Amino acid sequence: MSAVPFAYVRDTYGVPAAIGRRVTVDGRPGVIAEDRGHYIGVNFDAHKPGDIRNAHPTWKVEYLGMGAVRPMTRSQRRYEAFLDADSGLRFGEWLRTTWAKAV
Repeated sequence: MSAVPFAYVRDTYGVPAAIGRRVTVDGRPGVIAEDRGHYIGVNFDAHKPGDIRNAHPTWKVEYLGMGAVRPMTRSQRRYEAFLDADSGLRFGEWLRTTWAKAV
């Protein structure tokens, strides 16, 4: 993968892919949230923030103006921290022990 985000997608498919660009994919509105190599990572408006799906850069994609990537909710950030910790605890146990001390 290139150091420049979306370089492969832009060069290969000639599309204006960029983080924060609004798109509609097969009629579903969303915003590009990640560079996924040969794909664009789209957070669809109907999905939770942080729920990013792969989309092919040319398959029924309409590129629109710039928007903003929605930040993850507090509960999503907390669960992401749990996964990153790889503590071996169950989520509820981790919340009672680790997360309670951090907050």
